[in-house]
Amino acid sequence: MSNLLDIGQNVPDFTLNNHNGETINLKDILGQWLILYFYPKDNTPGCTTEAQDFTRLTPEFESFSAKIIGISPDSEKSHCKFIDKYDLSIELLCDPDHTVAEAYGVWSLKKFMGKKYMGIVRSTFIINPEGKIAYIWSKVRVKNHAEKVLNQLQTLQ
Repeated sequence: MSNLLDIGQNVPDFTLNNHNGETINLKDILGQWLILYFYPKDNTPGCTTEAQDFTRLTPEFESFSAKIIGISPDSEKSHCKFIDKYDLSIELLCDPDHTVAEAYGVWSLKKFMGKKYMGIVRSTFIINPEGKIAYIWSKVRVKNHAEKVLNQLQTLQ
């Protein structure tokens, strides 16, 4: 993985549509803590668990003035179905041409069952209110990940 970003670095700005087709610009939501996580695909086991865990812990994240946003290459329609099916409360953004994933260094060559392909390497960034990276997880293992992110957020504050 070509992780282009480091702790302390300003995050790349972006503008993407959310699941409702609304335009979300990063600079408009800075000023609070942000949990930005990249995941490969809606409705897959690991991605579902991760989204459900972040949803379950949303009140705790909000108590630390943190917003959770998930980004994948999926479409608005796919995100809507995913949110409805699992009653998710987190915001999901569409990065169909993986421009933002590339800017954050999480679009990389992957291998699965002997095949190589380009895709999202599951990664999470904690971004402070000033728009700087406060913490990074790459090649995330889903089990207990949301809890680890919450604990790190508490430590950073």
